[in-house]
Amino acid sequence: MARIMASEFLKIKRKMILFLVFLGPIGVIGLEAVNFGLRYEWLTGVYKEDLWGGLIGEVSMLSIPTILIGLTILTSMIANIEHQTNAWKQLLALPISKTRVFTGKVLLAVLLLLIACSLLAGGTIILGLLLKFGSDIPFFYLVKMCFFPCLASMPFLALQIWLAITIKNQALPLTIGIVGAIVSMYGMNFPDWVPWKWPLLMNEWGKPIYSVLAGLGLGILIYLISLVEFHRKDVK
Repeated sequence: MARIMASEFLKIKRKMILFLVFLGPIGVIGLEAVNFGLRYEWLTGVYKEDLWGGLIGEVSMLSIPTILIGLTILTSMIANIEHQTNAWKQLLALPISKTRVFTGKVLLAVLLLLIACSLLAGGTIILGLLLKFGSDIPFFYLVKMCFFPCLASMPFLALQIWLAITIKNQALPLTIGIVGAIVSMYGMNFPDWVPWKWPLLMNEWGKPIYSVLAGLGLGILIYLISLVEFHRKDVK
């Protein structure tokens, strides 16, 4: 798996994928910088009891649709490396199990998303310091709000990488992913069992970890189902 992951990172070295990983967090932080810059007095008045909490909450809400759209584009670009060069048959002809090939693609997408979340957390700290919110940074809350939505989105990542690998025309996976991101914006109105609500970390128990566990559980299930299907189906 280490060799496979090294190969996957080499494949994306000169692609726009890494640029996208940086673009998402920078875009979110940039929009929040404009938001607080234009409405500084009003927003600091609203969040005067907890300036850092207010900033982190604002960043988190904006990051959720960004994560869902980002993972849709990332998975499509990762799978399309082989689609564009018609290299799937050559790749699968190598003495490497299909399980490792498929898992390598999934792990690459997960790692890139986690890198983006790390950049988002770092950018939030820089923005808060520039806004002079003090040095009393709630690191646990920051990590939770930056990484939990990503972990709760694992079912969508598993589904999108499956679609992107098995369907050569990327228009359908991209459409499904973008529609899902739009649906998630209204997720607060859905019952707790609907996956599009999980990235919002809202549930009737008021425990964000429940949404994360549900997302991880369904994500692993979809990964296992897609892995079985990948073994049975020829990728063209």
